[in-house]
Amino acid sequence: MDSSLNMVIFFSLVGGVFSLIGGVALIASKKNAVRVARYVTPFAAGALLAAAFVDLLPEAFRSVIELGDHEAIDGAVLGISAGILIGILGFFLLERAIHWFHHRGQHSDDKDARVPLIVIGDTVHNFIDGVAIAAAFLVSPTTGIVVTLAVAAHEIPHEIGDFGLLLGKGLSRGKVLLINALSALATTVAAVIFFLLGHSVEIPLGLVLGITAGFFVYIAVSDLIPAIHAHEKQRFIGVQTVMMLIGVIVVSIATLLLHQFVGG
Repeated sequence: MDSSLNMVIFFSLVGGVFSLIGGVALIASKKNAVRVARYVTPFAAGALLAAAFVDLLPEAFRSVIELGDHEAIDGAVLGISAGILIGILGFFLLERAIHWFHHRGQHSDDKDARVPLIVIGDTVHNFIDGVAIAAAFLVSPTTGIVVTLAVAAHEIPHEIGDFGLLLGKGLSRGKVLLINALSALATTVAAVIFFLLGHSVEIPLGLVLGITAGFFVYIAVSDLIPAIHAHEKQRFIGVQTVMMLIGVIVVSIATLLLHQFVGG
């Protein structure tokens, strides 16, 4: 338990802190931030899809097969499918709420009122990431590491946007970095709470893995892949398409290797 909890704390911190790379690049240079986003966004799309289809869903269905009883299997499969649907629809509604917060923040006349709205939206997003990481570690260390990699990849371009919004509100670079670093800690707080909860209460992991997979697929196909289409309108395969495929390959290979050498 202690070693597993330490892994959750370590990797959730890695997932949260690593995501700040995009924001730091923006502070250093807007050109650097654009370059980082150009390559990391499609890579993140591939990483999320691979994490969902190569690790999370196979783990969910593997747990179903181990049940043995046909009625139990049918119920568990339905739970996984329901989880995927809940993940997609739930994150759609969450994203609508975050966009509403950002919209309120952008159009408010009071700078002191609009900045917290942006920070709240980012913190909620980070909290959900922490729940996803904890759910993955409840299955196995391997799945936890894979999910952490996917979370970190998709958070880099997301943090570029949040850093840009806060800088646009007139905050200093140091204050923006501090606010986002503290917000990133929500990932670790959520991961620890949900992981401890998972050890004290029986949680249907098939459902949770389905929700996490739906969450990842939604982000990839609704937020990240459209950005690739927007940048590569005039060509069949460009750099961003290649980066998305690399993301799929890297996470898929990492998943297979981790399952072979780490186990779980």
